[in-house]
Amino acid sequence: MRNRSGISKLVLESIVDEVGLLKKSCQLALKELRHWMAPEKVKTSITIFPSSAAIVPEPLGVVLIISTWNYPYLVSLDPVVGAIAAGNAVVLKPSEISPSTSSLMAKLLGKYLDTSAVRVVEGAVPETSALLEQKWDKIFYTGNGRVGRIVMAAAAKHLTPVVLELGGKSPVVVDSEINLQVASRRIISGKWGCNNGQACVAPDYVITTKEFAPKLVESLKQELERFYGKNPLETKDISRIVNAYHFDRLIKLLEDDKISGKIVHGGEKDKSKLQIAPTLLLDVPRDSLIMTEEIFGPLLPILTVDKVEDSFEVVNSGSKPLAAYLFTNNKKLKEQFVACISAGAMAINETALQLSVNTLPFGGVGESGMGAYHGKFSFDAFSHKKAVLYRIFAGDMPMRYPPYSKEKLRFLKALLGGSILELIRALLGW
Repeated sequence: MRNRSGISKLVLESIVDEVGLLKKSCQLALKELRHWMAPEKVKTSITIFPSSAAIVPEPLGVVLIISTWNYPYLVSLDPVVGAIAAGNAVVLKPSEISPSTSSLMAKLLGKYLDTSAVRVVEGAVPETSALLEQKWDKIFYTGNGRVGRIVMAAAAKHLTPVVLELGGKSPVVVDSEINLQVASRRIISGKWGCNNGQACVAPDYVITTKEFAPKLVESLKQELERFYGKNPLETKDISRIVNAYHFDRLIKLLEDDKISGKIVHGGEKDKSKLQIAPTLLLDVPRDSLIMTEEIFGPLLPILTVDKVEDSFEVVNSGSKPLAAYLFTNNKKLKEQFVACISAGAMAINETALQLSVNTLPFGGVGESGMGAYHGKFSFDAFSHKKAVLYRIFAGDMPMRYPPYSKEKLRFLKALLGGSILELIRALLGW
């Protein structure tokens, strides 16, 4: 992937995380579409016998998809797959922050897809604002909460339903009952291996016990050096920061006086290369900038608690995250984590890979978003589930029509809530 400053994303990441997942999404839709489209038969009650009923999916109409820059192909085209599969027409607005991929999508989609069904609109804030002024049958937005509120406010003018794929501070709780090396590798993979932390599901911060923290920090240091060498600014295995604005934003987080002296690994930077070394910070204050803003970069704060269960209070004191992760072999702790933490999705002893499972919905909760997609969930996101009841002319009961009588009332009561015996008695007039 390229931006105005050159190569910004690794080829391997682009192939696996974007092209590979998108291809998988297309293949699944082609394979399962007939099944997804089929009416779903549902039961009816004795009160309307004889009858049958079904839930019939139908397209919403014309939908607007506004995507973001960090995974520009995947987060643009994966929703398009679902929208087209459900029978809608689509207007796609790619992010101007990744202009090369935006331009390429506009060119290729215009060349290979039916332009009466799929259109790409390039541009920046003025173009997005103009699009939001129009009436749509659904708006699907991927990005941050600030713009998500603008999208939702614009949609409200036309009572347009929305899907908001936002973000948040995704926590990683680390217990001491683990394979430390494997856990460290998977945390690193989910953080720096996911577009250098520029991913909505990347670990945002870690919580572990005061006693275990030194072991975890040392293990993370060793694995970081093994992956990226002693001088990570020279490695070719980490993506760049997307642009100078986001580089400066991350440096501002590091220069907060409240975290002075908290860096235990990394911190090196090179603005000319838009690179910041993988950075670990230990025991940062919870009211520091790095803990009150979504990081979206290669910085990883580590908080400590007296016992691992105390981490639940830390997580629940903030907004509900898009993802939450736990590393443990303790069965009871796993159950408590799933029961006590509200998040868009979870992974136990893993990070980020839940995103690749298209039988799971991908979406947020609370400030991390609303609605979900991936696989059939994408089809459902762009469909209206229409309720259809079928009856024939036979079996029409005079008890439902005036003039009403005590006998009719008795029968209807028995029909609606009584036992079979009461129904028989009402029919026979006993």
